[in-house]
Order: sequence, then structure tokens, then C-alpha cells
Amino acid sequence: MKNPSQPASTSTIGRWLHSAAFAPLAIVFCVVLSLIAGRVADENWIEQFTSQGGQDVQVSPDLIATADDLREKIQEEKTSSDSLLVTSPDDSAPAVRVTVGRHFGIWSILPAVITLAFCVTFREPLPALLLGILSGALVLQQYDLTDAVLLPGLASTRAAGITLLYLWLLGALLGVWSRTGAALAFAEWVCGKFVRGPRSAKLVAWVLGVLFFQGGTVSTVLVGTTVKPITDRNRISPEELSYVVDSTASPIASLIAFNAWPGYVQSLIAVPGVAYLATEADRIGFFFQCAPLSFYSIFAITGTFLLSIDKAPFLGKRFRAAIARARRQGNPVTTGDVHVSADTIEPMGFEGDPDNQIDPDYRANPWEFALPLLTLIGIAVGTGLYDSPKVRWAFAAALGVAIAAALVRGMKLPSLVEGVGDGLKSVTVVSVILVLAVVLGGITTELGGGLYLSTAIGENAPRILFPAILFVLTAVIAFATGTSFGTYAIAYPLTMPMAIAMSSGLPAESGQWFVMICFAAVLNGSVFGDQCSPISDTTILSSLVSDCDLMEHVRTQIVPACLAGVLAMIAWTIMTAITVG
Repeated sequence: MKNPSQPASTSTIGRWLHSAAFAPLAIVFCVVLSLIAGRVADENWIEQFTSQGGQDVQVSPDLIATADDLREKIQEEKTSSDSLLVTSPDDSAPAVRVTVGRHFGIWSILPAVITLAFCVTFREPLPALLLGILSGALVLQQYDLTDAVLLPGLASTRAAGITLLYLWLLGALLGVWSRTGAALAFAEWVCGKFVRGPRSAKLVAWVLGVLFFQGGTVSTVLVGTTVKPITDRNRISPEELSYVVDSTASPIASLIAFNAWPGYVQSLIAVPGVAYLATEADRIGFFFQCAPLSFYSIFAITGTFLLSIDKAPFLGKRFRAAIARARRQGNPVTTGDVHVSADTIEPMGFEGDPDNQIDPDYRANPWEFALPLLTLIGIAVGTGLYDSPKVRWAFAAALGVAIAAALVRGMKLPSLVEGVGDGLKSVTVVSVILVLAVVLGGITTELGGGLYLSTAIGENAPRILFPAILFVLTAVIAFATGTSFGTYAIAYPLTMPMAIAMSSGLPAESGQWFVMICFAAVLNGSVFGDQCSPISDTTILSSLVSDCDLMEHVRTQIVPACLAGVLAMIAWTIMTAITVG
């Protein structure tokens, strides 16, 4: 049914874009363009020699030899950049950090652009990721797509970790909860105690998102699986739930950072000669000092709170239409300008009615959901306080508790095994998407996409606008690669020395404040880009646990997320103006 308000020309274009003929033509065009790029793209090498304190560096033969060694290492390990701190044997000269990187110019971002364009146009992340991987392989002139490209990526530790966590542990845990009805029993208990309507249902989701401050996928899964039955019963749209789940995951982790984030980031921001970044303890303390400057995270969390109490100032037409539709008739999905029922779009979560998956001979207790959940949170937080959060330990223990509780309370083993199998099947496609996103991220790194975007800005940006520029830059990198942690690895080693060099003419206290603002801008820009990217694992999982169409989540979330981003850039610019005076 055509929307009467839609111009005829736009409607014609929309029909053509979704016609059977356009997809093959688009694929052929992308393949041919990537083949051409592989023939014409040249390696661009970047070498930087930076001394502590910003002194001029006399490039010696030893430094040139170090740069050559790094160049060979980059080619062997298929990375985009590497660095090494070179010190003189007798400390007669200042230490010099040698940084070497490579990119292929604008062709470095071609696979990411193709993936995003295909995903947005056809609303299918799986073929979009495969096409992006194929494009990257062709640009790198690696024509053996299976053995030379996919196999090394799928065999990586990160890909194996995703398969273990999201396919086996998460899928099995969701299957047990679905079979026993424990999640539904817990939802009914919470609903009876705390929920009195759509507003309180969303507030429960928001509070859980803040409490589960491990961030990223942990918070996404915990919050989504806990509150999904509650929000369904209170006519909360999948778009609302996925937005709350996504915007209280990584943003809260950057504010309440008792998790793996500081330990990882501190390893990337060491700059020789800077006293407040001298030791690991100094750098972790620096991370926590910068937390109040994480303006995007603050505005994003505030925005989800305002949505929870129905006071959100600016959501966009599409988001408000989804909310109105859910309040009126439940949870059909809106696609483009055509309103269709929910059964025309396959959800990314469990298929069918969750009530029909419960063992009819079993009666669950709310504690069967609460105990595994508490076990999961306790192990994640406890190991995080001691060292770093052991997420897989936490999920494995939670699965063990859930299985033990079901068997002790009388569930038959064949029924439980059937539930686990259903859970594994329900997340298979999502697991494949997540693993392919890892492979694509590796190819983008090898092409130097992030390095190209970083160097495109240059070092001559106005100081007052530099934090805002860093936010936009890292947001673009994270959006294109679908990873905030990967963006940190690309951006921090480049941007921290730049920020420190730009602060050299300021008083010591003002200079440190300027560096802190720049640090927060990079931290938050990566979170923003990762949160909005349709190839990010947290974005995909937020859609999964909310039963929201992936691209609907992206399109509705991006409006309030961009508002929070703009407000953050204004706040950083004001802070910079006050600091540099």
C-alpha cells in the first residue's frame, strides 16, 4: 500500500531499489569496483618520529632501521600500524617513539562503505558483510576467499570467543530459560511488583541497564532478555527497548568503568615524557578523571531516561510512529513508508510464541531466572574487580546453575536438551553475522581504513575544534568498522601525541585539561559510532534480544543518538574555549 504523502518519484525509486534486478547489478558493480581498486590502489606509508616532550628529532640510521623493521612486521602480520619506543643506551638522548603505518588511500574504506550501503539499502546484514569481505579481499588482491581470507579470520581468537559465547553459552542459556519458562516467570514477578504501565516498564529496563555496568554485549544480553516479556505485555515497541538496551550498554561502561575498559585503554595512551601518563596506575587514574567529560555517554543515558518517562524531546518521526503504533496495536514493524504487520519480517530472536516453547509439564519459579542472572553478574563484576571481567566464565556458570535448577526441580533431561537445541538454533544466524563482522574488521584494519581517516584530518585543525573533530573522526571509524575497541587501538596511539603536541603552548594545568577533553572525545566518538553501526555486535544483539528488525533499530536510534552527539560536541567546544582561554 503506497503512502499518499510519498512523492511518486521517490516511490518509484524505492520500488526499483528493492526490485529483483537491482541487487545482482549492485553486487556486480561492487565486485568490479573492488577489482579496479585492487589494481590501482597504492600503499601509502607513514613514518613518525616523536620524542618525549615534543623536541625536534634528529633522524638517525638506527631510527630508520627501526622503521624498516616495523614496516616488515606490518606486512607479515597484516596490520595497519605499529610503533616502538627507542631509547639511547646511555640516556644521552631523549627516547623516541617510532610509528609506522600504511593505508591504500580512499580505497581503504571501500569495503566498509559497500557493506554499509548494501545493508542500509537491502536491510540484510549477512550478504552485506559477505560482500564487504569479498570487496576487501579483492582490494588486497587476495583471490582465495576461503583459505586466505575467511579461514584465518574465522580461526582468530576473537571469532572463536564469539562463537563460544554467543552460539553455545548464550544460545544454550536462552534455550533453557525459554524451555523452563523461568524468564517469563521472573518477568511476571517483576511486572506484578514494579510495573504499572509502559513508563514503569521502560524504567525497569533503564535501571537494569545502569546496574549492569559491564557494558557492551554483557549489558545488552542481560537487560534485553530480562525485560523483553515485560515490555511486550505493556505495549512497548521493539524500537524503544532496543534503543534503551543499546544506549545503556557501552555509554554506562565508559562512566562507571569498573570493567575491562580502563585496563585496555591505558595500554594505548602511554606517551613518553608525560608525567600524568607515566605508569599504568597513572593512566588508569587518568581514565577515571576523564569520566565526567564523557558528555556523549551522559547525554545518551539521560536521553534513554527521558524516553523511559515519556519526556524525550526529539526522537524523530519514525521513532514516534513506532511508539504510537505499539501503544495502539502491539508490535508490528514499520518498513520504509509502508506499514506492515510484524509477521512480514522475521525477527532475529526466537521464532514463534515464547509461551509455546515452555515445557507444558513444568512450572518455573522466578528464582530459576534470578539465580543464574545473579551468578552471571557476580562473576563478571568480581573477576573485574580482581583483574578483568571473565565474561565467558560468567555465562558458563550461569548456564550450569540454570541447568542444575531445572533438573533439581524435576524437568526431564530430553526436554531440557530439546530446549538447549532450540536456543542454539535461535542464535545461529546472529552468531554468523557477528563472526563475519570480526572478519570484516580485520580486513579493514589490514587496509588501514582507520589510519587513512585519521591522517585525512591532518595535524593543523583549530585547537578549539579539535575535540569535536576527534569525536566525528572516531565515530566514522567505529561506524565503518563496527567496533569501539578496535577504534581505540587505531585512534589513541595517533591522537594522544597530537593532543599533547597541541597543548604544549598552554599552562600545565590547562594543557592537561585539553588532553583530557580530547581523550574523552575519542572515547565517546568510538562508543557513538559503534552504537549506531549496523555491523556492530552490540547493535545486532540489541536487535536480537528486542526482536527488533536490525535496520529499524539503526534508523530509529540514530536520531536521538545524533542529538546526544551534537550536544556533546557543543559541550566539548565550550570546555575547550574555557580551557585554552
